[in-house]
Amino acid sequence: MTFSSGRGATRRVVVAFLVIAALLAGAKATTPAAAATAKKGPTSVAYVEVNRNSMLNVGKYTLAEGGANVFDVAVIFAANINYDATKKSAYLYFNENVQRVLDNAATEIRPLQAKGIKVMLSVLGNHEGAGFANFPSKEAASAFAKQLSDTVGKYGLDGIDFDDEYAEYGKNGTGQPNDSSFVYLVSALRDYMPDKLVSLYSIGPSADRLSYGGVDISSKFNYAWNPWYGSWQVPSIPLPKSNLSPAAVQIEATSPSTAADLARRTVGEGYGVYLTYDLDGSDQHDYISGFTKELYGSDAVYTP
Repeated sequence: MTFSSGRGATRRVVVAFLVIAALLAGAKATTPAAAATAKKGPTSVAYVEVNRNSMLNVGKYTLAEGGANVFDVAVIFAANINYDATKKSAYLYFNENVQRVLDNAATEIRPLQAKGIKVMLSVLGNHEGAGFANFPSKEAASAFAKQLSDTVGKYGLDGIDFDDEYAEYGKNGTGQPNDSSFVYLVSALRDYMPDKLVSLYSIGPSADRLSYGGVDISSKFNYAWNPWYGSWQVPSIPLPKSNLSPAAVQIEATSPSTAADLARRTVGEGYGVYLTYDLDGSDQHDYISGFTKELYGSDAVYTP
């Protein structure tokens, strides 16, 4: 744009800025948070095994009453914490299916976020001895936290989920779980990404090591959930009920009656999260309606 001197030019500048401001205001009004239909009730979480299913399945379910998303959080399952025996350090690893989802964020992640669904990346042990609970130093834990934070930033994700399974601590000469490691890791990650989500799949040595050196990391988590599907177990972390999921459901593998009972109990006992695992690409609206009627008072609708 070319500007000339004089009052006319000043008016053109003002008009130009007003137009730009209006455009920005319009863009803000259509952000995912504003576009998402509000609903009352617990936050629903869906883990997706991307080795065999598409993340887009999470966005195919809405409530018959009001049209809100059934699921509020979608979790990519899963990246791994691997071990480099040469460098003697842990590193973040993506198999080809996780890498495909991340590389195709425009078509695999952004459509969910445009609906108002948060997309997180779960990180899991990989049978190599590296885990969240055995970093040998604060610096090593911080370095891995930086890898996690960089990944969230690079691919436009909404947060990180910790799942301390399958590490096989001690393998490849790695250390056994220590009390400081997970505290250092989560503290560093929260410093790197203060406004993103961090969740705890409440299992493994890390889940039992949330305090060290006068630092308790419990409040650094947005959510924590029960890892045992088909059961009710309150995670042993001092978070408000609104941030906890004692219910855990594996879609189809958990009986419909149990899934509904767990949803009813979630609402009845005042908990704020309901966890599901293994959403696939088939039409599951009948099964899902069993728990959405208890959580939100509405059937679920499937839109391919």
